[in-house]
Amino acid sequence: MSGWLTLPLGEALTFQRGFDITKDEQRDGPYSVISSSGPKSTHVEYKVRGPGVIIGRKGSLGTVFYSEDNYWPHDTTLWIKDFHGNEARFAYYFLQTMGFERLDAGASNPSLNRNHIHTIPVRWPPLPVQRRIADILSAYDELIENCGRRIRIMESIARALYREWFVQFRFPGHENARLVASPLGEIPEGWEVVPLPDCILINPRVPVPREGEKPFVPMSCLSNDSMLISDIESRSGNSGSKFRNGDTLFARITPCLENGKTGFVQFLPTTEAVAFGSTEFIVLRSRTVTPEFVYCLARSDGFRGIAIKSMSGATGRQRVQEKCFDNIRISHPPIDLLERFSGIVGPSFRLIQKLHHQIRTLRRTRDLLLPRLMSGQVEMKAG
Repeated sequence: MSGWLTLPLGEALTFQRGFDITKDEQRDGPYSVISSSGPKSTHVEYKVRGPGVIIGRKGSLGTVFYSEDNYWPHDTTLWIKDFHGNEARFAYYFLQTMGFERLDAGASNPSLNRNHIHTIPVRWPPLPVQRRIADILSAYDELIENCGRRIRIMESIARALYREWFVQFRFPGHENARLVASPLGEIPEGWEVVPLPDCILINPRVPVPREGEKPFVPMSCLSNDSMLISDIESRSGNSGSKFRNGDTLFARITPCLENGKTGFVQFLPTTEAVAFGSTEFIVLRSRTVTPEFVYCLARSDGFRGIAIKSMSGATGRQRVQEKCFDNIRISHPPIDLLERFSGIVGPSFRLIQKLHHQIRTLRRTRDLLLPRLMSGQVEMKAG
């Protein structure tokens, strides 16, 4: 490790406490306000010129963020005031290996004291090696971001196509379709108004053996704005919701429902495989429609609005009443149009799952490599 030095962290990086900003002062603008939990809002002004590295000093202790652009570091953070000529991206990755979340400055609420962390001894590489390490780790992050961007685009297109065809009735050939009166208003001729339970099974019975480990999905695995189901656990037993590939998981409890938690199951190895999860899921399964249609319907504002209005129970623990689905009517498209829709968006759904798997693999590889690079275990030459 030629050229590496042991020195106090404060000689490599000088930290400064962030700046307070009230909610009234947070006005929409081009600059991120970065708190200990990440970018929380935007502002018309900035306090620090980018690039910058920010760490959570209270709240989400020890979280690390990188800002390429100018930004406003919130009072709950420390930001690097002086890089002393060091590579900002390297500092961002290096600080992730420090374990700041384990530090307690002695206050009643854990927090990071910049004077304290300035004294921590660190092994610090020369600038060319810093840049090489940052390039390697940045390449992983760029691949992860590209995969995430493709996932967001494909899901957005699928939902937009659903609205175009099945809400606005601008499906292929709609120019020649006559609209006719129905209990839901005018719908294309040949479509039927049917009760939701006639076309979608609500919490279908799925036998799950009690013995042995099986995939288990807690509520935390669902995303607010994506079909992806992450960080799946393995548990024994069979208490909770049961589901198979192609099912949609719909959060029934506040505030998870209002926040948008909805997932599409496609992580199981076979069509016969089963999993179970939180009792706070309502499982929706296609009956006469298609799985992709069911997921997009569950994501629609109209469907979610009806479910939210049916919620009852104690404040903060309100739940959707399953019987509310009995009163929902939908305009059922012809099967050939449903199949055409799923033929278009189905491959995107499957590719989203593959990209999600790629992201997990890239993150695991990066996270395994990170401490080895930062400690010098992997010899790194400038170049």
